Amino acid sequence: MIDADENSLPSTSAAPAFGPVSADALRSTLKSETRRIPIPPHRMTPLKKDWINIFGPLTEILGLQVRMNVQRRTVEARTSKHTKDIGALQKGADFVKAYALGFDVNDAIALLRLDDLYLDSFEIKDVKTLHGDHLSRAIGRIAGQDGKTKFTIENASRTRIVLADTKIHIMGSFQNIKIARDAIVSLIFRLSPREKFMLDSGQSVVACDSVRCDLATLILRTLNIFY
Repeated sequence: MIDADENSLPSTSAAPAFGPVSADALRSTLKSETRRIPIPPHRMTPLKKDWINIFGPLTEILGLQVRMNVQRRTVEARTSKHTKDIGALQKGADFVKAYALGFDVNDAIALLRLDDLYLDSFEIKDVKTLHGDHLSRAIGRIAGQDGKTKFTIENASRTRIVLADTKIHIMGSFQNIKIARDAIVSLIFRLSPREKFMLDSGQSVVACDSVRCDLATLILRTLNIFY
């Protein structure tokens, strides 16, 4: 064995002490991230018209670098040195996605300013299998004459709803999305308020809580659709 002086050996008991990292240094160590949001073909023309209103909030509020890729039909966003929030890229992607789904720019911009807003999408066939005229009548019941039914559900539940053929997109808080979805599901099933939105799914029965049932019932009674 080789004799070593105890004083020359490094101390293993003492833990290394590091000073606190400043926010600027932490921000500089973050890698640049890029996100591509696909845009449907029918939304490319509205995107070009509203590009100034979309480009501004992404750069001013979130500090992102954004460009429109016309060939790939995508909106490309990436972080920069001006990006302060670590979740800014995800917020920007949700904002562009909401516009791609059909929401208005003024409604979609709320996703950038509020943290408790979400997007929920489902199809009519996920609720009930309908074909032909039955499917068309279900879509008509949700929309209503001149959009009256949809607007009433939006105002009562404080949400925004987009009807894209058989797909339904809802934007709002978690609780409000449930209220709007219950009202839409009831229109698809054409249930009466007396049934309290109890949907027969096989052997089990799914029911909503009393608060959501009462509000959904109030929405349907306001529309004068059911007894």
